[in-house]
Amino acid sequence: MPTKKALIIGAGIAGIATAIRLAVKWYEVEVFEVNSYPGGKLTSIQKDGYRFDAGPSLFTMPQYVDELFTLTGKNPRDYFNYQKLEVVCQYFYEDGTQLTAYADEQKLANEIAAKTGEAAEAMQKFAANSKRIYQITNHVFLERSLHQIKTYLRFNTLKSILRLLQIDAMRTMHKANQNFFKDSRMVQYFDRYATYNGSNPYSAPATLNVIPHLEQHYGAWFPEGGMQAITDSLVKLAESVGVKFHYNSPVEEIVIEDKRTKGIKIKDAFLPADVVVSNMDVWFTYQKLLSKYPALQPKKILQQERSSSALIFYWGIKKLFKQLDLHNIFFSADYEAEFNHIWQEKNISDDPTIYLNISSKYKPDDAPAGHENWFVMINVPNNTGQDWDKLIDEARENIRKKLFRILGADVKQLITSESILDPRSIESKTSSYQGSLYGNSSNTQFAAFLRHANRSARIKNLYFCGGSVHPGGGIPLALLSAKIVGEWVK
Repeated sequence: MPTKKALIIGAGIAGIATAIRLAVKWYEVEVFEVNSYPGGKLTSIQKDGYRFDAGPSLFTMPQYVDELFTLTGKNPRDYFNYQKLEVVCQYFYEDGTQLTAYADEQKLANEIAAKTGEAAEAMQKFAANSKRIYQITNHVFLERSLHQIKTYLRFNTLKSILRLLQIDAMRTMHKANQNFFKDSRMVQYFDRYATYNGSNPYSAPATLNVIPHLEQHYGAWFPEGGMQAITDSLVKLAESVGVKFHYNSPVEEIVIEDKRTKGIKIKDAFLPADVVVSNMDVWFTYQKLLSKYPALQPKKILQQERSSSALIFYWGIKKLFKQLDLHNIFFSADYEAEFNHIWQEKNISDDPTIYLNISSKYKPDDAPAGHENWFVMINVPNNTGQDWDKLIDEARENIRKKLFRILGADVKQLITSESILDPRSIESKTSSYQGSLYGNSSNTQFAAFLRHANRSARIKNLYFCGGSVHPGGGIPLALLSAKIVGEWVK
């Protein structure tokens, strides 16, 4: 029988995964979620006969989900299934180029050579570099805490430290990609991966070129039931090992005594705990739940630049587009100008890069017959008080014009349903400070290594998981943050 109690704040994907890992370690685990549903950003929207995955729509490295099932002695396939994508994404450029990103590396190289003239050798060199960065950083940065002494006593860590210069942190991602590729379209293609953690390729270190390896080598997948199925299956798994979920249950305070976590307050009631884990954005954890203890706050970390945010239109479309796939990108004609708008001017370019996800391509019942469910997203600055209503209206019109130019269809006449998610609602619904999607940005050489640790250095028995802390944002890294916490908690 469990002898110790762990309370988890937030039922995001990392909170759920942490709950499973602690339950397996014989903790009595309860999860408190402010919303009426689990998943955080990884949830869904249903409206007018359409279903949309509300947040993350790209699924990579499914082994980290499977690991949670095998950890509990269960067969993942009894709970959760997915299929590998043969086409990762369709890319559309303003000059008329359409590029199909095949999962097969040789087919992708042939496609790039045919459409851009870029030599296969350039792709091979880039892929080898991406793989090398992964091999150096994976065991140290992704799978381990950077704040534990034993991490640095491992043989793999020592090997990685000796190869640290090879992670390419001293030049920007854009500069590195210019050295790899002659064709500007391919530079833009690989610069885009900076947006996977809400960063700027013209500022972020080339270390982020590790991301294409995660997608190309390990593949992109589609979960049966859509992205929401990840959340649903893990909640079911958590409940099967005794985890209790409490929804509509905002935590008011983390109670500290003699620099040690004693429990939480919720609805004016004190709930004692041996361990408290916050899956809430680290900024709100300190500013709201630990506001009584300003001396214990890591002020430098809380002042770091936040990642970008997103503006998402969920559109029901009364037409089928054969030229589109599950994932589609419509590139800006001037990528650097677009990022200047986001990071310097704190507004939205009139020619934004558009990400379009259509889950009904793989899950037809997500839209009525003859219709498609369009998840239309652009990268935008985090919320610092902009006139978002005005920006949204302008962005909607610019997106429609761009899609008309490239697809030749008047999208405005095809929209039968619309919902919107912007930085303000991202913050209010998911407690992500300023609506930033990935916590702090990675726009400086070592920012990715300076994220908040998974355990408080000043408060005993207080742990952190999720996209705002180490190792970063996105489903795989959020799940790895849960793994680090699970290994750290005794």
